[in-house]
Amino acid sequence: MQTFSLRNLGRLWVHLVLCAYAVIALFPIALILINSIKSRDAIFDNPLAFPTPASFSLIGFEKVLNNTNFILYFGNSLLVTLGSLLLIVLFGAMAGWALSEYKFRGNRLLTLYLALGIMIPIRLGTVSILQLVVSLNLINTRSALILVYTAQGLPLAVMILSEFIRQIPKELKDAARCDGVGEFKIFFQIILPLIRPAIATVAVFTMIPAWNDLWFPLILAPSDETKTVTLGVQQFIGQYVTDWNSVLAALSLAVIPILILYMLFSRQLIRGLTSGAVK
Repeated sequence: MQTFSLRNLGRLWVHLVLCAYAVIALFPIALILINSIKSRDAIFDNPLAFPTPASFSLIGFEKVLNNTNFILYFGNSLLVTLGSLLLIVLFGAMAGWALSEYKFRGNRLLTLYLALGIMIPIRLGTVSILQLVVSLNLINTRSALILVYTAQGLPLAVMILSEFIRQIPKELKDAARCDGVGEFKIFFQIILPLIRPAIATVAVFTMIPAWNDLWFPLILAPSDETKTVTLGVQQFIGQYVTDWNSVLAALSLAVIPILILYMLFSRQLIRGLTSGAVK
């Protein structure tokens, strides 16, 4: 009986800690969403209060949508994020398949090299990346951002996907080969469907840094035609006067798609994380 009580107490403590962490993580997002539909005076008077009929205002959204190229910035962020995500998942799964399925000379060395890519921040190579982008005439292009984010997310994707691919029974692949199925068909028709939870995990972990990044868009694509949402928000922030209604409205419009995608892929994400933990 005592053991049972201690076990319940331990579970309760874990849930309390997780709930506290969830509140801390979601509080800034909730604060942005709440204040984005309030007047400027109401934001400064009581930022924690919910909007009332007297304080409710959509002036920030009107300024963002009517007076700026926010739709263009949003499209740039969407294109860059989805483009890099597609390349990360495709090349990461291919590399993970090669490293886990085929034994060749330098296999472990290549795996170690990719692991170093996780430990070393890509921003340390900003100067070299900028020189390479300039030499390739890709400055102020979305392609430069897609390539950089692909290189940034590949090491983690390869590590996660290769570990999941190793858990697929070898008999399943051998049976397909005995039926005359080629390696490409095995990869696209058997391997990829079986590692969907891992792909969802990789997608979330690589999508959010690419969407929220300010560093590389500011350096590689600062022109008005290639600005991303995060960089576009900076135009409302001034040294002396900041249009907080527009800033909060733009941030809300940038956050909502990520929240929707997370809710759509949350089940696959949890399955991927728990499967990796069990294995």
